[in-house]
Amino acid sequence: MSKTLVVGLDGASWRLLDPWIAGGELPNLAALRESSSWARTESCLPPVTFPNWKCYSSGKNPGGFGVYWFEHVDLDAGEISVTNGSDYHTAELWDYLNDDGQRTGIVNMPTMYPPRDIDGPIVCGGPDAVEGEYRSIESGYATPEGLVEELAERFDYQVHPDPLLSSNEERGEEIDAILDLLDLRFEVALSLMKERDLDFVHVTLFYLNVLQHFFWDDEPTLRAWKRIDEWIGRLDDRDDLNLVLMSDHGCDATTTEFYINEWLAENGYQSRTTSVDNVFQRVGLDRENVLSLAKRMGAVDFLAKVVPERIQQMVPQRAGVKRARKLEAIDLPNTKAVASAQGPIYLNPDFNTDTVREELIADLRAVEDEAGPLFDDVFNGEDVYSGPYADEAPEVVLNQRDGVHVNDGVGGGNIRTDPDRWRAENTLNGIFVASGPDFEENGQLDQIRILDMAPTLLAAHGCDVPTDMDGEVLPIAGNVGTREPITLDDADTERAGEEIEDRLKDLGYME
Repeated sequence: MSKTLVVGLDGASWRLLDPWIAGGELPNLAALRESSSWARTESCLPPVTFPNWKCYSSGKNPGGFGVYWFEHVDLDAGEISVTNGSDYHTAELWDYLNDDGQRTGIVNMPTMYPPRDIDGPIVCGGPDAVEGEYRSIESGYATPEGLVEELAERFDYQVHPDPLLSSNEERGEEIDAILDLLDLRFEVALSLMKERDLDFVHVTLFYLNVLQHFFWDDEPTLRAWKRIDEWIGRLDDRDDLNLVLMSDHGCDATTTEFYINEWLAENGYQSRTTSVDNVFQRVGLDRENVLSLAKRMGAVDFLAKVVPERIQQMVPQRAGVKRARKLEAIDLPNTKAVASAQGPIYLNPDFNTDTVREELIADLRAVEDEAGPLFDDVFNGEDVYSGPYADEAPEVVLNQRDGVHVNDGVGGGNIRTDPDRWRAENTLNGIFVASGPDFEENGQLDQIRILDMAPTLLAAHGCDVPTDMDGEVLPIAGNVGTREPITLDDADTERAGEEIEDRLKDLGYME
């Protein structure tokens, strides 16, 4: 059995890549796809980082582990909190590889901060591993003990780029910093695999999708993909390595910005109250303007340190207030529904939720623009999610049309606009490529699910598949049996702080 390297390409889409492949821009990716098994994939709803990286690693839909977006909404308690890695209640494919005696390593994986102990190194990444607003984390992001210091000494390792990209007008050092991080992820992953004799390594290129969000198919994104293509060329030459490329979801050019909470208010599903944000909005002061000015003055770090957090939080984003502050601007006792971005909608249990849900689904299915319905479908949450945590799921789930960005800002005033910060939005369909000694070379497969990846990787390593995984083994790996699931200790699921909120705001991930 060979070693396996899984390269997680956040937001990768054949829709973006096919023209570049056809034009000869990505020759190594083209050659790899030609000599492998590959497919278009379908993510779980909503098609975002949280929850889909965990859908991949656990083989479960979000009802199997209890996280449905970057935030957890509990309208019964009147609370909205930011989720992190300790909120996911599930074992993952590396736990099963460990249980089979195989050593694993994970580099830069979203949804894993704070890190937990496995048989092998974990280096947390994505938007959730943060120390403070605008500042890169310097400690506590990796296990086992001593790994943070080793990464700093040997690689000058950074979890986040510096300076941080926060606008599609920034094309200089912010882009260079991300390209340097892409190289760094590969270097660390391959060094750990070799030096610690790891059987399986996963590495995620999270900031790739940040480039795609801000630039779509423009030059900065192509530069990143050419850098990745060079690494694919080096790795594809190894006949002792299984190489897997995959993404948590896809992407497509943004055409429409739809402000779901503003629509809910306009259509009688949500009531509003007055908050301090209204004052800032009337004078045109928003978070994007403040950050842009601070960057021009070179004062980002200084302001982040000296301005109290409670003051920073009072400045709304251009689209309105977000997260827990949404509830400060909403008159919850008279509100029937509150939405997160990109799909989930939660209903107030003080109303007849069955009646509200039926009416809301019908109304949302009728929402259109000049290109037609904004949503490919609108679902009852019970029809989308299953598992032990399905009772925490949103009651209504939007499947946004490709190119539509559902924004959850409260108080911005608009219901629909042209694209704002993002030139590309997430879509359901991502990529999968599997090549190497332990995979059959079957060419293009029918569309697969992100849930099928963990069972298939386990089968390629000769491991039985746990019975609580929703996915199935693809016909490119060996035949294996089933096994009882692993239950993680409670110590692995202690809640950490909510520092990820600021990083998500900076990147536009919680718009």
